[in-house]
Amino acid sequence: MSKTKKLITLLVLTVMVIASLAACKKDDAENVSGSGGETNTTVQNKDEEKSVDQKEEEKKETAEAENITLKVWGPQEEQELLRQMTEAFAKAHPEYNITWEYGVVPESDAATEVTKDPEAAADVFAFASDQTVSLVEAGLLYPITYNVDAVKAANSEASIQSATVDGQLYAYPFTPNSWFMYYDKSKYTEEEVLSLDTMMAKDLGEGVKNFSVDINNGWYLSAFYFAAGCTLFGEDGKDPNTVTFNNENGVEVTKYLINLVSNPKFLEEDQGNILNEFANGTLGAACSGTWNAQNIKEALGDNYAATKLPTIRINGQDLQLKNFADFKLIGVNSQTKYPLAAMQLAEFLTNEENQKLRFEVRSIAPTNINLANDPEVLENPAVAALTLQTQYSTVQSSIPQMGNYWSPAEAFGNEIINGTITEDNIQEKLDTFVESILSSIN
Repeated sequence: MSKTKKLITLLVLTVMVIASLAACKKDDAENVSGSGGETNTTVQNKDEEKSVDQKEEEKKETAEAENITLKVWGPQEEQELLRQMTEAFAKAHPEYNITWEYGVVPESDAATEVTKDPEAAADVFAFASDQTVSLVEAGLLYPITYNVDAVKAANSEASIQSATVDGQLYAYPFTPNSWFMYYDKSKYTEEEVLSLDTMMAKDLGEGVKNFSVDINNGWYLSAFYFAAGCTLFGEDGKDPNTVTFNNENGVEVTKYLINLVSNPKFLEEDQGNILNEFANGTLGAACSGTWNAQNIKEALGDNYAATKLPTIRINGQDLQLKNFADFKLIGVNSQTKYPLAAMQLAEFLTNEENQKLRFEVRSIAPTNINLANDPEVLENPAVAALTLQTQYSTVQSSIPQMGNYWSPAEAFGNEIINGTITEDNIQEKLDTFVESILSSIN
């Protein structure tokens, strides 16, 4: 072979080797690239799968939220707050999709309304503690099992007892339910409001009434008889056959009431008329509770004041008026379809946060122990007055027979107002009053 051919052959072999090496590097590069790309794709797919799983879990959680309807009853003056609280409850409990239904039912009427049609009544409702026993005996209250120990620890012992029957808690307490006296401090001094006789003797000017109380309401009427030592259903309120309003002391109290009501300086409370009188400067003092605090404060302005009930002078003795004391509770209808959610709601509506909210918005005194000792709470005139009056209160009986007292008391109060009860027929009228209470028991 010539030198030239050898050179050409060597050159061709060299080119082939280089090409082969280049091809190998290309294949290696493609393999590496392919490996890397495959791994990245796998990671990306896993990320996408994880995202999808999370989304599906969220959808699943939403789908599992229980669709429920809860009907809630409360007084007219608390409807706005009730909606605010229930909306907060819904946010705190995403496990429920809640349809709300609201009803205006005063605490005093709750037992009557629930009894009419338990299945159509509210799942959760507020009521006065004197109704506890009758509601339990009628099987209308669901026994409370949710957060019981914490609720007992957080609220006053008396409030818990008012919601308890035979050791079983049947409702959640949220406020003492009682009354005291509001007054215009431009008309009376702190010393003068200690005695009703001193107040009534003062000349406040033409057209001004000195004092007002709802005499034909047994809740207020009883305070005068309790002041003189008379009892309703015995000393402990548990004797259904004993009422002593018609004894000698009761006769003297009735004489006092006849003179009080006939005094032109007295104003019979009727349909909230005390608010207008306070606002017009034509009323010195009136009896009500913390539920009316904001309205009375607005009516009196800078002259707003409150204190315990005054004394009354009978046969030369100053006797302290002793009001009924009970509590407002929130219970659960035994017919509810959603007992757990209903109990959770009732507990939420009465927890420390919402008791504080009621106090801030409506001056409603709390049963929560922490709040009861809160300086901000104690600085409130209405709450301070309620706390002071509670020292002289008579615990309202919770036996079923208590329900037999109200109508006769209203009728008796109306007779005092109308003047059909006189000093000549007091004993007869008192005997009829007591007989009416006891006869409806038998």
